[in-house]
Amino acid sequence: MKNTLMILLFISTCFSVQAQKYFTKSGNISFNASSPLEKIQGVSSTASTVLDATTGNLEMAVLIKSFIFEKALMQEHFNENYMESTKIPKASFKGKIENLKDVNFAKDGMYKTKITGDLTIHGVTKAVSTMADFKVTGAKIDAKTVFNVVLEDYKIDIPGLVKDKISKSAKVEVNLVLEKMK
Repeated sequence: MKNTLMILLFISTCFSVQAQKYFTKSGNISFNASSPLEKIQGVSSTASTVLDATTGNLEMAVLIKSFIFEKALMQEHFNENYMESTKIPKASFKGKIENLKDVNFAKDGMYKTKITGDLTIHGVTKAVSTMADFKVTGAKIDAKTVFNVVLEDYKIDIPGLVKDKISKSAKVEVNLVLEKMK
């Protein structure tokens, strides 16, 4: 009887410690690969993201075709020639908050975080690390980060004819408004 009581107490404790998760389907990702000769910028507002605040695990995915450009022809070239979005339809990130102990998701405020993980673009996965700002307000988190991606690292080939028009790296900005999952 005593063992049964201990097992029931253990099980109830496990279920009472629920994961605290935050989510969005409308994360904003923009990139800028402009050169002095040409403005090359794309924006997507459809990045799906899940943050587990108890573990610090963070996952994000975005469809390549969701990036919008000022010029339709540039968008077509981006999808067909550079990113091959029909063959490799999405980019993703799987990582975690390294300094999770410094973030109090139950207390409104600004928190500097270090995010590390694996970024997959164009079918190539590389380890990345970046700093991010988290603003906790009630059941919402505004998360922002900026980092650079070297196109060659992800096997994104730039034809010689336009190589002077495209930067060798892209500045990536991520802006998320994550809401507590219910």
